[in-house]
Amino acid sequence: MSTTPDVYSAEPIPEAARVEIDRLLQSGDLFRYTAEADAPVTLLEQEFAAMMGSRYALAVASCSAALFLSLKALDLPRDAHVLIPAFTFAAVPSAVVHADCLPVLVEVGENYRIDLDDFAAKLTPDIKAIIISHMRGHTSDMKAIMAMADAAGVPVIEDAAHSLGTTWHDRKIGTIGAIGCFSFQSYKLLNAGEGGILITDDADLAARAIIMSGAYEHAWAKHGDMAKRCAHWQNKLPLYNQRLSNLSAAIIRPQLAEVPRRVRDGLANHNYVAEALNQTGILHVPEPLAGERRAPDSIQFNLIGVDDAQANAFATEAATRGVKVQIFGLSADNARAFWNWQFLGSQPDLPRTRAMLMRACDVRLPARLTKAELDAVIAALVGAAHAIAEPARAYGT
Repeated sequence: MSTTPDVYSAEPIPEAARVEIDRLLQSGDLFRYTAEADAPVTLLEQEFAAMMGSRYALAVASCSAALFLSLKALDLPRDAHVLIPAFTFAAVPSAVVHADCLPVLVEVGENYRIDLDDFAAKLTPDIKAIIISHMRGHTSDMKAIMAMADAAGVPVIEDAAHSLGTTWHDRKIGTIGAIGCFSFQSYKLLNAGEGGILITDDADLAARAIIMSGAYEHAWAKHGDMAKRCAHWQNKLPLYNQRLSNLSAAIIRPQLAEVPRRVRDGLANHNYVAEALNQTGILHVPEPLAGERRAPDSIQFNLIGVDDAQANAFATEAATRGVKVQIFGLSADNARAFWNWQFLGSQPDLPRTRAMLMRACDVRLPARLTKAELDAVIAALVGAAHAIAEPARAYGT
């Protein structure tokens, strides 16, 4: 049996980060607003905005913080209804609750994308904002979603935590809605352990978010061309202190140059494994939508024609072969299963999303894996699929 690769460790941090970290430690200059100019966080914002083709970027403590500040920057009324997909991480509805709003969950189909009929039905006059989670990098039909949102006059926030580098008809995910939010958590394309960033072309949204992120007194003056607009909001908005530190920015900045390579290799690895899984008849990787070019660092696939016992047996068998498989709906207390979001109180059932989650599998697949390592992952997953199918075949003969 092949030795299974480590699919959890992140890529090494570039040496340039170590040099900058040493400089920061010697200076003690860790707070983003200490330096007069060109603090690492400021440079990261400028470089990230340029990479994405956006006018403004604000680096913050996490993608959750970016989502929260985005909602607050929109100046929504208390208890405003916010439409979100039912397949997302618990941090998304949590950010909505944190912003004093109420999440409204939308069905998600077996291809992990938003059910447009349910989206249209729930886009009522009560909805004041929309968060689109490109969950695990799977892009919903943004043309249809934006058409409906624009017609209703409802702003869209893109939760692109998993989607840095993904494009939709050649547009970068995160630049389609009013605000795009990204993650620098350790399992994301850019790894600082924690951290996040929001981007927007709307100067007033950016200014409000800057103030509320924790640009107190006259710290906002260090945001360059935004200073005058930020000055208007001083003392008019609360300070939530969601800033990123210079150390985190120093870790992230040298990785920006690695994004194209990681996107290229991650997509190639995903497609190589997907082709093998789709030949089993038991494991199915849904096709991307037309115009979607993904940047995956994991792979999701559905178990076809199996019951709960067989699904659990598949996960167990894969683990014995060295690959951990998370089945979203069958993993205890999974934070991506909407019925575990008890903090939301009673919610309507979502049968399509529930059915999908009960058979949807998730496996880490970093861009750094070699072909031999990918073959080992394939062997473990295909072998586990065949193992759970054999008793059924034997029974039928």
